[in-house]
Amino acid sequence: MLRTPSGGAGSPGAAGAEGRLVSIGTVLNLLREEFPEVTISKIRFLEAEGLVEPQRTPSGYRKFSTEDVERLGCVLRMQRDHYLPLRVIKEHLEARARGEAPQLPAPAKPRDGALVAADGRIAGPPGAAGDAARDDGAEPGAFEPVPPPRLGREELLSATGVTEGDLAEWESYGLVTPHPDGGFDADAVAVARLVADLGRFGLEPRHLRAMKAAADRQAGLVEQVVAPLRRHRNPQTRAHAEATTRELATLSVRLHAALVQAALHAGSH
Repeated sequence: MLRTPSGGAGSPGAAGAEGRLVSIGTVLNLLREEFPEVTISKIRFLEAEGLVEPQRTPSGYRKFSTEDVERLGCVLRMQRDHYLPLRVIKEHLEARARGEAPQLPAPAKPRDGALVAADGRIAGPPGAAGDAARDDGAEPGAFEPVPPPRLGREELLSATGVTEGDLAEWESYGLVTPHPDGGFDADAVAVARLVADLGRFGLEPRHLRAMKAAADRQAGLVEQVVAPLRRHRNPQTRAHAEATTRELATLSVRLHAALVQAALHAGSH
């Protein structure tokens, strides 16, 4: 059970009891009782994603209210128990704020042979080789959330409303890449849908090569920043690399969008 800074028992929201605002370090200590793998980087990342909006002191320090901490606990719980993407979690919370009663999917079940860790995340079968850490603070290979199912080729064609020839052309330009088993993961599906949407405006795959090249260069830049962290012997530092990667990716996408918007505005003057 989480405890308030004064020692009383309560929910994560007790951090802001009696109207007090608390620091990110206090929030971290409170949340870690239920979410031992959470880190300050994770909290900052959730803020960057718009899941929580703490107040700021004149010197720039974050200060969290009762509602902020309760919201963070809710977000972390939905990630842990339901494996929902942040976009879906945000939409769910916004619906609740409007007074609606959206339903969550049933808690995710571990795949055959998997073990459930104490914090509700999924550990691979005994002896299975682990991948890199998937969440802040997790030792690489110690826990692996159930991966979302991949779409088959026909399913992807149906989801995007394009032809086999279109998909083959996307693949030839490196815009969409299937998994070795022939399926398409969530990232590939998202790219395919966007390429299809742009195609309806007359933009062809050859027009998108510059975007793909820019994305590859940006990914390389991010890798340069986090590579020393990935090689660190400390598991927590390696986990921090994953959180840093996600945060840098989010900031890069926002910068790209802002630059495009600024260029369009400049061109219209």
